[in-house]
Amino acid sequence: MAVDIDGVLNAIVSHAAATGYLDQINQHEPKNRPGHGITAAVWIDHIRPVQSSGLDSTSVAMVFNVRLYTSTLQEPQDAIDPEMVRVIDALLGAYIGDFTLGGLVRGVDVRGIEGQPLDGQAGYLKQDEVLYRVFTITLPVVVNDAWDEEA
Repeated sequence: MAVDIDGVLNAIVSHAAATGYLDQINQHEPKNRPGHGITAAVWIDHIRPVQSSGLDSTSVAMVFNVRLYTSTLQEPQDAIDPEMVRVIDALLGAYIGDFTLGGLVRGVDVRGIEGQPLDGQAGYLKQDEVLYRVFTITLPVVVNDAWDEEA
């Protein structure tokens, strides 16, 4: 048994791409400033065993960050947050709507039954001397039977 990180990551990215709102999607936390429009970045934040594991195997929680970036140097300024909320709404609806990411995971831990719940936080980030409006979605997924336990 093993965690299908490629499959899970691809499912998360595919849902983001399907919203039609994003100009670019990275599968890593960027080290330099994103492009124009709204950019998303997806990366794994942490992974840990969960309490609801079986007797012969360990299930895991994999927590991903899905961060949206858009420049604060655009007009009208009042349209920045509403546009970000439209993307967030589409993303959260997609992740909750495809709860098992096509059968790859037990489920998105929407309410935090295994720890971290699905969550989002707005903020600002300065990168390469440009200020970005960001919104980071914390996306926890639970994977059944990731690793065998030997007696």
